[in-house]
Amino acid sequence: MVRLMADPAFRHEQHSLLQEPHIAPISAYIDTLRADGRWMPYIAPLHGGVEARLLNVARDPGPKTQNATGSGMLCVENDDQTAANQFDLLDAAGLRASDYNPWNAYPWYINSAPDRQQIREGADAFAGLINLLPALEVIMLQGKHARDAWQVVLENHPELHQRRLIVFETYHASNQALWSQVPGERERRIEHRLSRWREAGRILAGSAGSAGSAGSAG
Repeated sequence: MVRLMADPAFRHEQHSLLQEPHIAPISAYIDTLRADGRWMPYIAPLHGGVEARLLNVARDPGPKTQNATGSGMLCVENDDQTAANQFDLLDAAGLRASDYNPWNAYPWYINSAPDRQQIREGADAFAGLINLLPALEVIMLQGKHARDAWQVVLENHPELHQRRLIVFETYHASNQALWSQVPGERERRIEHRLSRWREAGRILAGSAGSAGSAGSAG
């Protein structure tokens, strides 16, 4: 299914599950990140929580993650086109929502591109989340801001190199990320996203993969 968060009953059910064992530590972590008054969405309990093997990092939370205009959560079932595109990428990779967690380079709600200082702030939150995910194997960096945040994470937390995480870089799941005046570029970007997600799916299905960066994108 796609856009299930458009259903009030589904939204209510997801909120009622935020203290389930697999997601409660992350819900508590988000509460600490909200403590200074900056708001951010929870991760929907249909995702993997502390059992997730993949972490998908985009730029910043969109309007449909807000309580008033959406679900109040990061979720592949949010009622927007980017979430629907993400659902299709997961499906193409043979993955389920429970295989991964969504996150953002700047996890607090601003609905705009984060600046350099915000990327550095977001990187600390990014690293803190990784430390809550013992089963994590793969990180998918969607777009420039996610890549920049990951570089800061590695600079400030070199111990994460020991996790031997497999890192993919590709384009954001939004339609806007596909826009280009160059003939054939849109199709190339679509294929780039698909190929990275399919490779991540193969790795998580048990195929051999090597740690380290596995390709870049703008």
